[in-house]
Amino acid sequence: MTDLLTIRRPDDWHLHLRDGAMLAAVLPETARHFARAIVMPNLVPPVVTGAEAAAYRDRILAALPEGMGFTPLMTLYLTEETDPDDVAQAAKAGLVTAVKLYPAGATTNSASGVRDFDKVRPVLERMAEIGLPLCVHGEVTASEVDIFDREAVFIDKVLDPIRRATPGLRVVMEHITTSNGVNYVKSGGPDIAGTITTHHLIINRNAILVGGIHPHYYCLPVAKREEHRLALRRAATSGDPSFFLGTDSAPHLTRLKEHTCGCAGIFSATNTMSCLAEVFDQDAALDHLEAFASLNGPAFYRLPPNVARLTLSRGDPVAYPATIETPDGPVTVFDPGFPLHWRVDA
Repeated sequence: MTDLLTIRRPDDWHLHLRDGAMLAAVLPETARHFARAIVMPNLVPPVVTGAEAAAYRDRILAALPEGMGFTPLMTLYLTEETDPDDVAQAAKAGLVTAVKLYPAGATTNSASGVRDFDKVRPVLERMAEIGLPLCVHGEVTASEVDIFDREAVFIDKVLDPIRRATPGLRVVMEHITTSNGVNYVKSGGPDIAGTITTHHLIINRNAILVGGIHPHYYCLPVAKREEHRLALRRAATSGDPSFFLGTDSAPHLTRLKEHTCGCAGIFSATNTMSCLAEVFDQDAALDHLEAFASLNGPAFYRLPPNVARLTLSRGDPVAYPATIETPDGPVTVFDPGFPLHWRVDA
């Protein structure tokens, strides 16, 4: 039985950092363990141009504590007015690593997202030409579609038609939550990959609803049935290069989670590596943790893996803080519901 594990320093391929005081409070929680992260652009207002991405990157770096090494990989928020030339220029200049597609109204700060997908076709075609990945929030928003079916319908009605109409477009289906998503990524060829969150490997929809409403397990896409959680576990722990870590760590003030209309999002940056080591250990797959957290993502994004290493050790349960303090109040840290015996040593 392994009690010590050294892997390449991991990256987070789906992260929310927010801005201002919240950014300053949560950034160290990611930078402590992760070398790079794909940073989501759904600020208010959203990050829609290369110039705005550069300005946001500079604010992130200014908030980084001295002595911490971290590289934010910026994204642009796709709107129906996005300029293909601006996207191409931002990519060529190294300002952006991907473009993010939010169906309008799908999640937090997505009101500026896409309603008419034909209007963004010129941007997608340019992205296919230059090899710039499209990150997608894979849910439809039609009110007649059950919330637990929105990922499966998105694949059939939106994502597959987009990919068929735009050969060569490289797509990351973010935070997949269903066996449908797993199967689509596995069968989709080299131009598609899927990120899986820490929390979707651990919770199913019972965690939100059984024994009362548990708002700190509420996220979008919402956790699904146990059969889907198990499909995600099999995909993540298999070593399949099509799947890699994207925590979707999303800080909200605790009081806004525990609210009449609570925010969707789970903050897991603090303890993700301990959670993942526990999951992979439970599934006898520790030998695949490095692929999932440190190798598969860089390979898809055509970036080198990190040279630095991170070491985890197994021992007595690790005590993580229940909350992270911000000037506006606490942010609750994800509770996996079981002891975490793996700690990050260095």
